[in-house]
Amino acid sequence: MFESVSSAMPTRRWLPSRLIRIISLSALLMAAALVTGFVVWHRSPADLGSANAQARAELIQHWRAGDVVVLVRHAERCDRSSNPCLGPADGITRLGSESASAVGQGFKQLGMAQTDVFTSPVTRTEQTAHFMFGKEALTQEWLASCGTTLRNDVVAHKVAHRNTVLVTHSGCISDFEVQTGFKHAAASQYSSSLFASIGADGQLKVLGVLNDADWHSLLSDKTLK
Repeated sequence: MFESVSSAMPTRRWLPSRLIRIISLSALLMAAALVTGFVVWHRSPADLGSANAQARAELIQHWRAGDVVVLVRHAERCDRSSNPCLGPADGITRLGSESASAVGQGFKQLGMAQTDVFTSPVTRTEQTAHFMFGKEALTQEWLASCGTTLRNDVVAHKVAHRNTVLVTHSGCISDFEVQTGFKHAAASQYSSSLFASIGADGQLKVLGVLNDADWHSLLSDKTLK
């Protein structure tokens, strides 16, 4: 009897230990699955403000080749802010005009010699473009309506060896992101810029997003010196 009891004791100790390991492993696998799902769900274009030197160099290289299209969200709108307004209710605030001017300086430092600028026919985008570049831009109806054809419209309006800046709306930028593989991207900020390259063969590649406060990180790159 003594031997029977003695041989059974290790089994009773082993079973709880094995059960704990199984439960722990299951919990880890479940946590990993949740984290992976969260990352995929919120997948957004690269943040060029914190990107590595290689990503910034690639953007600058494409810009100098005239391969870039940039979708810029208009600056802060009057009807959704308590900040002083420049004019019509569908326009931008004074704070927004300052942000647009700063972003425009960033584009000018990149170089505007081979760049076309278009806006939607809405006051806030027209004002944003004016404060960015100090002049009026050509208006395009498709930059307000957007929808399921936006990606193709962007490619169709891209002139070879000339960069294109499109001042538009957050909903349009979201449409473009969905159509280029970023179905769950975070909403664009005021005055943010979404950069993409379009090659001579029409192939499009999203390069990333640069928020208005992060231009210094791009412009401080040694390749611009």
